Amino acid sequence: MRILLVEDEAEMAAAMRTALRRYDITLDHVATLADAEEAASAGVHGAILLDRQLPDGDGLDLIRSLRRRGASIPVIVLTARGELADRIAGLDSGADDYLAKPFAVEELLARLRAVLRRPSEIAPEIMRVGRLAFDFTSRLATIDGETIVLPRRELAVLETLLRRIGRTVQRSMLEEAVYGFDDEIQSNALDTHVSRLRRKLIDSGSGLEIHAIRGIGYLMKQT
Repeated sequence: MRILLVEDEAEMAAAMRTALRRYDITLDHVATLADAEEAASAGVHGAILLDRQLPDGDGLDLIRSLRRRGASIPVIVLTARGELADRIAGLDSGADDYLAKPFAVEELLARLRAVLRRPSEIAPEIMRVGRLAFDFTSRLATIDGETIVLPRRELAVLETLLRRIGRTVQRSMLEEAVYGFDDEIQSNALDTHVSRLRRKLIDSGSGLEIHAIRGIGYLMKQT
């Protein structure tokens, strides 16, 4: 999963990136409202974690902007402003949840799971195709009920291809889904992740195959 963190305290952002990496979450970090607007417009994140007190304004302005544009991406406000009036203002602005600092990472993860379980226009909570079932909330892939253990980036490739099964996915879109803003991308790194995932899907008898579309990207379809 790829999450956008809008937080102006660099130390806290670094600590959160380290903590969430253990849960296969890629965290992109920006420190201002202006950068957050640009990052959110890319449409590559599953959720936004948002501080309120930012150098160029109140984080709630970002939520209002997103909702005016019809963006339904889940937003959890993370802030030291935890009074009742502040929480009400956040929720009324369109936030999906409001968590006061300091907080436990485990609680943040639970709240993330909760907002991601809500109905989505993008994909069902659990998708079944071939012999594979993929839970978009827990990001768990199973074949006939048995879990397939996949590294974080192979999971991101699988999720992205499943959301567009039967359609060609451009290479640039896959790279945006797999890598964070700060990641250095080797020239053949994406091909390696796709190749390893393709082999695992074949070896497990998933009933799915991945085809390279020369010069464009990749296509997943049922065998």
